Amino acid sequence: MGSERSDAAAAETAAMALKILVAGGFGVGKTTLVGAVSEIRPLRTEELLSEAGQSVDDTEGVDRKTTTTVAMDFGRITIRSGLSLYLFGTPGQDRFWFLWDELSQGALGAVVLADTRRLEDCFPAVDYFEHRRIPFVVAVNCFANTRTFGASDVSRALDLDRGTPVVLCDARDRDSGKEVLIRLVEHAGRVHTARMLDSVG
Repeated sequence: MGSERSDAAAAETAAMALKILVAGGFGVGKTTLVGAVSEIRPLRTEELLSEAGQSVDDTEGVDRKTTTTVAMDFGRITIRSGLSLYLFGTPGQDRFWFLWDELSQGALGAVVLADTRRLEDCFPAVDYFEHRRIPFVVAVNCFANTRTFGASDVSRALDLDRGTPVVLCDARDRDSGKEVLIRLVEHAGRVHTARMLDSVG
């Protein structure tokens, strides 16, 4: 009986799944990141941009963008044996924010993708996660032919809380995206451990 219980506990420990959000402004690369790292065919809810949305979807700086996520993107990646991450990409526009509260339920943490050409577009996501005390990292998606800024410059510009990691990445590259996710898991683990210790103390 005891060995059965320990076997079940070992199996549960061996297969841990964590929920991660991928957020940020319109056209920053959320769908691209989820698609690049996912080991399964990602679920996408993209629709063509329409004339009706022109007044609310600011495409300045992302002129070639023709589609937008209207519900979520979903993918899965195994970080190491027994640890999988379920990725939920959020829509970037304000009018879809009612979905964020649902998607953030039970999330370990979030990746906030940023584009330095439109850095102000990620302020709402940063505010959202800070106010709800959801650990997050800012991942600067380094687009071609744009000026590169250091992590400390981006941290200052976004007025991030001390200790919030900023990483540079290429959302199209699987290894780069995986590194961002590992940094998030490590950061979220430290934050949750510190909170547990504070509550005990």
